[in-house]
Amino acid sequence: MQNSYLPQKAVIEDIIQESPDTKTFTLSLSGDKADSILKYKPGQFLMLSLPGYGEAPFTFASLPDPNGGFQISVRRIGALTKALHTLKIKAIVGVRGPYGNTFPLAKMKHKDLLFVAGGCGIAPLRSLIQYALKQRKAYGKIEIIYGCRTPKDRFYKEEMELWEKNKDTQTHLTVDEPDPTWHGERGVVCVLFPKIKLNPKTSFVFLCGPAIMIKFAIRDLLKLGFREENIYASLERHMQCGTGKCGHCYIKDKYVCRDGPNFSYSEMKQLEIES
Repeated sequence: MQNSYLPQKAVIEDIIQESPDTKTFTLSLSGDKADSILKYKPGQFLMLSLPGYGEAPFTFASLPDPNGGFQISVRRIGALTKALHTLKIKAIVGVRGPYGNTFPLAKMKHKDLLFVAGGCGIAPLRSLIQYALKQRKAYGKIEIIYGCRTPKDRFYKEEMELWEKNKDTQTHLTVDEPDPTWHGERGVVCVLFPKIKLNPKTSFVFLCGPAIMIKFAIRDLLKLGFREENIYASLERHMQCGTGKCGHCYIKDKYVCRDGPNFSYSEMKQLEIES
């Protein structure tokens, strides 16, 4: 996009109800073919706007579609997201981006990968999981740990079933409050850490979820021997404008929206950010 301050029109192509309060929207840019493909990398985000309701950041929840489609998952928690949840297919929204950094794609090649997500935190990690699975031979072991409040709150249920069936990938799930349909683990994501079979000294870890989850997950991962410089967390909730102009995400000498939103734990310590 030529002007980073001007939203571009995007069309809602599809809507999936992921959980009682979350929907996944498939979007595509409106315009000429040459301008209709949004190029981004795993971990980057966009700013989505609705006239009269404002603007908010959303990390891409999928890899780019060859036809120009991309996905975001949106929890209904405020005026903007409530308005977005009322929209139907073919509705128009505004988007700016992509913004932010990506994950350490070069460094993680040929390494074991561990993904730890809580609740809607699976959305920012999904594009990276898809990226790794698409190039499966370029990585070692892959393990996915995902926890949420109830079985109904899980995202991407059909895709997650494919992850569970993948012989090259270990997927571990847990919920805080089981219902009669749930026969798996119960508790926060950290209860699943004893199942990890990766070599902590050489593995990369990617975290996203509530602040308290990230704090205790990092604590326990460090106890298991994972290296500070190989543990990455997404801090997207600190962002507001996406371009480093509003100053809301400025921490010491960094702008989360420009220098992040993905930071290693080593960087987080220097910035004095727990999560």
